[in-house]
Amino acid sequence: MASNDNNHLVAEVRTSFGKGAARKIRAVGKIPAVIYGHGTEPQHVTLPGHEVALIIRKSNQVLDLDIAGVSQLALVKDVQKDPVRQIIEHLDLIVIRQGEKVTIDVAVRVEGEPAAGTVALQDTNTLSIEAEATHIPEFFVVSVEGAEDGTSIYAKDIELPAGSTLIGDPEQLVVSVSIPAEVDLGDSETPAAEDAAPAEAAE
Repeated sequence: MASNDNNHLVAEVRTSFGKGAARKIRAVGKIPAVIYGHGTEPQHVTLPGHEVALIIRKSNQVLDLDIAGVSQLALVKDVQKDPVRQIIEHLDLIVIRQGEKVTIDVAVRVEGEPAAGTVALQDTNTLSIEAEATHIPEFFVVSVEGAEDGTSIYAKDIELPAGSTLIGDPEQLVVSVSIPAEVDLGDSETPAAEDAAPAEAAE
């Protein structure tokens, strides 16, 4: 799953700033955003709220922005939300260029059921990779379907998209499959305690 869809949006140049201005923007269903990177001056824009909300359901999305008739690719770097209402309050976007490579964290998703009597433990939730900015995977899928006790899957075992490179330790453990250890919950003590009760009553 890659974020190379044409997420084309018309961005309006923003000239008013501050919390009050941002509230007015959100009140009409739009989202304030700032675009920066490549040594350019930060650009403050306003984006259509509904379209943005749909796009950023997936991570690491690239937007194709039309800013006053000029096309600009931008990677969604940070999404600021109201902690209570979960309304998108602001976006940070990074300028990117076609064919450019970026370093990005990609989520790891474990799927499937391991062999009977075993459990899969996920040790790593994200992997850092260098990838083409317009071909960033949304997530990596690691299948543990039928995996036996003792199975270990490392970062080096994850299939990367063409043109991508793993950043970090290739021996980093991502998922392991094992037979869960039996846990003594102390149930064995219960009968003894119950047996003691009649004896005390007899006295």
